[in-house]
Amino acid sequence: VFPRIKSDVVELFEQTWQQILGTTPLEVDPRTAACVMMVAGGYPEHYEKGDVISGISDIRQDESLVFHCGTKLNDKGKVVTNGGRVICVTSFAPTLPEALLKSYQSAEKISWDGKYMRHDIGQDLLKLL
Repeated sequence: VFPRIKSDVVELFEQTWQQILGTTPLEVDPRTAACVMMVAGGYPEHYEKGDVISGISDIRQDESLVFHCGTKLNDKGKVVTNGGRVICVTSFAPTLPEALLKSYQSAEKISWDGKYMRHDIGQDLLKLL
């Protein structure tokens, strides 16, 4: 939901704090957003840390956003896993099926040893369409 907000979020937070939220129009991207979480193998139980992640630079920023959750830079400057929930990919499209497809396509470009992601995310919502 948050990536769809086009308004200045700092201004929105300030208005909330000042209890004047609503004095500026909230601008929201009309497209649908869908997110796919990639986790370390073994999550939520024991999982490995330190696996080098590749493919992040292959994601087109005009189609998908990559959120780092459980990552860090190692001493060689490489992005590595550092938690159970590793990376989240959010994509935009006119419809939910298209947004999910883009998220999965982008997520497939990213890899590391033990990478796991569910492939049923959003499928229950698609049945309602």
